[in-house]
Amino acid sequence: MFKKALVEFWNDESGLSAVEYAIAGSLVVGGMVIAFTQLGTEATDSIVNLCDAVDADGDGTCTGQ
Repeated sequence: MFKKALVEFWNDESGLSAVEYAIAGSLVVGGMVIAFTQLGTEATDSIVNLCDAVDADGDGTCTGQ
C-alpha cells in the first residue's frame, strides 16, 4: 500500500509542469528587468547628451537661452 503510493507519487509529473512554468516565468521576468535596466541607462545617457548639445550657455538648464 505505502510502496504503491510512493511509486505513484514518484511517477506523477503534474507538479513538475508547474515548477517548469515557474522557472520559465522567473527567467522571463529576469530578462525583462535586465533589458529595461539597460535600456533605461541608454535612454538616460541619450537625454543627457541631447541636453548637453542644447545647453548653449552652459548653465545646465537645457533651455539653450
